[in-house]
Amino acid sequence: MKERIQSIDMVRGLIMIIMTLDHTRDFLHLAGPPPLDVQRTTVILFFTRWITHFCAPTFVFLSGVSACLAEQRRTTSEMTSFLLKRGAWLIFSDLAIISLIFSFDVQYHFPVLEVLWATGFGMIVLALLIRAPKQLIVAVAILVIAGHNLLDNVDLPKNGTTGNLITVLLNGVGALIPIGANRFIFAIYAAIPWTGALLLGYVFGQLYKKGYDAAKRRKILMLSGCSLIVLFITLRLINNYGDPAPWAVQRNAAHTLLSFLNARKQTPSLLFMSMTLGPILLLLSFIEGISNRITRFCIVYGNVPYFYFITHLALLRVINVAGVVLTGIPLDFQKPSPVWAAPGFSIPLWAVYLCWIAVIALMYYPCRWYGRYKQTHNWWWLSYI
Repeated sequence: MKERIQSIDMVRGLIMIIMTLDHTRDFLHLAGPPPLDVQRTTVILFFTRWITHFCAPTFVFLSGVSACLAEQRRTTSEMTSFLLKRGAWLIFSDLAIISLIFSFDVQYHFPVLEVLWATGFGMIVLALLIRAPKQLIVAVAILVIAGHNLLDNVDLPKNGTTGNLITVLLNGVGALIPIGANRFIFAIYAAIPWTGALLLGYVFGQLYKKGYDAAKRRKILMLSGCSLIVLFITLRLINNYGDPAPWAVQRNAAHTLLSFLNARKQTPSLLFMSMTLGPILLLLSFIEGISNRITRFCIVYGNVPYFYFITHLALLRVINVAGVVLTGIPLDFQKPSPVWAAPGFSIPLWAVYLCWIAVIALMYYPCRWYGRYKQTHNWWWLSYI
């Protein structure tokens, strides 16, 4: 049976449970103001979206940690090959599988570049750096995360081949990039800023290698997490660098707090990464060695991240279409769009929470079965699904 590090699987599982709330809201709660528009949103709607900010950075960061651990079982050449193939598979998954789930468009007029694309790109970059000194990988990770906001006020090309590459690699913000007649890449995640999180995860993965002192690991995780949280608060109070959207006093104290916490996810700013990865590092420090019903429940999902990611999205789409049919709204798949939605369909936020709980429950036994299958079998394809 393959060994796994329970604290990593627990945190990953918790994050994937929270991620499901965001996707449930995306597919089923379509009415109302944008959740992060502090001028119009409600506190509960904002936090329903804000808490899910922790998902993508943690998912990418832990992918880097997992890559470091996988390195213990492979030679450098084998690891390079694995990262290249794994990265290519994740990018293909976004373009072929996630795009179809999002759009219902079998002709792929709007292939999507989402979190799997960003993770896959980061793995390919890591494959190219795998023989480099660890200090260089640390430097690249810090430079990308802390330095890319220097470009916030730079007027970068937006059109043509150069502009499209910059959008995809540096500042993807839901842009539609033409790739042919009536076909567009739907770029949501910019690859390079997210690569910084994966490389940082690879560096922290050294703490989990066999023989590393557990007490020292927990201390480093705790100090690093506290440092990132202090960095976020300090830079946010200065309100001058680290995020292109400064906070401002709002109509009341609650909405002022929302503005303070509303760091930019796309592209992920230094403050966004500090705000999210800081608490995650603290959680990794505190959760190590703890085993109870809650941690064991989360581990079930954390054991099978790719399987869960694909299947829970497909399940939510089934629920979405079933809801549209039950409300009597016509199904129209004839007009291609990046994300299919039925005009007029929406459920209230309290119902979103009920559906979220239902999806988590429905996914439990399939994830538990597949997790046990992966641990007791050695098929090559299990490393990719």
